[in-house]
Amino acid sequence: MQVTLQTLVGGLSLGAIYALIAVGFSVVYRTMGLVNFAHADVAMIGAYACSTFYLTSHVPFAAAIVISIVVTGIIGLIIERVLRPLENKDFDLMLIGTIGFGTVLQAAATLIWGTTGRAMPSPITSGPLEIMGIRIRTYDLMVIAITAVSVVLLTLFLQRTKPGAAMQAVAMDHEAATAVGIHVGRSNALAFAIGAGIAALAGSLAGPMLYVDATLGGALGVKGFAAAMLGGFGSIPGAVVGGLAIGVLDSYAGDHFQGYSVLVTFLVFTAAIMIRPTGIFGERTVSRA
Repeated sequence: MQVTLQTLVGGLSLGAIYALIAVGFSVVYRTMGLVNFAHADVAMIGAYACSTFYLTSHVPFAAAIVISIVVTGIIGLIIERVLRPLENKDFDLMLIGTIGFGTVLQAAATLIWGTTGRAMPSPITSGPLEIMGIRIRTYDLMVIAITAVSVVLLTLFLQRTKPGAAMQAVAMDHEAATAVGIHVGRSNALAFAIGAGIAALAGSLAGPMLYVDATLGGALGVKGFAAAMLGGFGSIPGAVVGGLAIGVLDSYAGDHFQGYSVLVTFLVFTAAIMIRPTGIFGERTVSRA
């Protein structure tokens, strides 16, 4: 029983990372109807930026995360600005463009940081907590707490602020939003910047849990994308539920099936998607194709 609960806690902390990746996917998708395939590589750049400032410049971990969010937010704005001329003109080329940006980011990471990669120590030096015989890493609790706070703040932003309402209006009806004076390009740019910032947060938090290298984006992206699909693409609550589900499933599969853990995880995921193709929440989203 203790081993099961231990695995559950580890799965929830890793699932929180996947949830953040999925939320980043969903923010752009629910606004533009576009899957940003460069999203995972933006998370990788965020992890590298955070590790650079934290390990090399000895900046506090929290400050390093903020810097990485700013860096990737700018990258998100650049991606959106380059793709903007294609908005509502060539949707397929926009998708290909995001893939191209992902390749560029991988190449840039290799040129800047090399191919070796780096291991990030946990910013929390205190020992694990012991609750009812279960040893819980303090860092795992911090990751779960930061994810929860981030999702709540994002939800409040979308529901309680004018820019957030504008983003949702653009998602519901592009032409109607333009007719009432909403600057669609600005809303899309904001969606990309927020999505990129969330990706940086996920990559930064994943650094002390995983190994930071140019392949980190692929590892996070595949499961983050699966989490978004499982929860219902475009749904913020769905992204969170999907991320936690994938994380727990991945943790249990790794504990019981070891080398076959990825296979088992995606077999279960495939079965779930076959049963409910729209995902758990199945929210209808904008389609610009």
